Formats: sequence, structure tokens, C-alpha cells
Amino acid sequence: MMKHIITLVVLACLFGVAKAQPPAGPAKPGSTYGATITADGAIPIATLPAQLGDTSKHKTKVTAKVLDVCPKKGCWVKLQVNDTTTAFVKMKDYGFFVPLDMIGKTIVLDGEAYIKETSVKELRHYAEDAKKSKAEIEAIQAPKKEIRFTASGILVIS
Repeated sequence: MMKHIITLVVLACLFGVAKAQPPAGPAKPGSTYGATITADGAIPIATLPAQLGDTSKHKTKVTAKVLDVCPKKGCWVKLQVNDTTTAFVKMKDYGFFVPLDMIGKTIVLDGEAYIKETSVKELRHYAEDAKKSKAEIEAIQAPKKEIRFTASGILVIS
């Protein structure tokens, strides 16, 4: 009996470690993560700030270039909106992750976009995830108003 309990505990721990990893393999054009989506109706992300204004959440589908991916497990993505603005993407219900090699790829995201003031604590957490230096993390001294996106599905275009 004790042997079975130990085996179950070990398997549960291994499952937890395996689940916390980014998907294996490259992010090839046509690959989808989360809900299966198409590129139909997607708008360039550069048009998103004008659509958002100060409204709450806006259901949309956008195309964008990936600037960064959480190196720990692929649980968040940073997108280029324009020359001075980025958007931060989290996966709906923490339900899927993306491969680390998605950086530099053009993708389509389907989900909800909104403006959020992100706390210093949360900004520092993401900086730690991105393996920023201690000095860069400590330099974060003020909350930041940013475009956020909760993705239900992601499609790699190129």
C-alpha cells in the first residue's frame, strides 16, 4: 500500500514538472495553440489602441509580431504594437503555453484586449520571468498602463 502511495506521489510530481514546460518542437506556420482559429477577420495590432480607448474589454482577432516569450514555460507573450508600444498576452485560464522559438514570428491571436494598469510587483515578476538583471528589475518603480490581451487561441502565420 505504501509503495502505491509513493508511486502516485512521484507520478504527480513528474506530471506537474512536465506540465510546466513550454510545448516541444518549433512554432511552424500553421501551428495552433489553445483554441483552433483561422486568420479570417484578423486586424493589424497597430489599429488596436484606437479601438480600445478606455473601454473595458474588446473581443477581437489581431495579427502581430512576437517580441518575447516567457522563458520559463511559454505562459506569456509580448507583442509589438508599433514603434513605441507593446502588448502583453496571457493565455486564457492558463490553459495552454507556446514554444520559446515563437520570438520573431507573426501570429494571429483571438481573444479579449483591454487596457490595464500593471502594478510594480507584477511588472517585476514578469521581468524576473524574462531573466532580466537585478538592476533592471529594481529599476521598475512605477505601475505601467499597458495593452493586455487574453488569448483563447494563437495561430502561427510566419
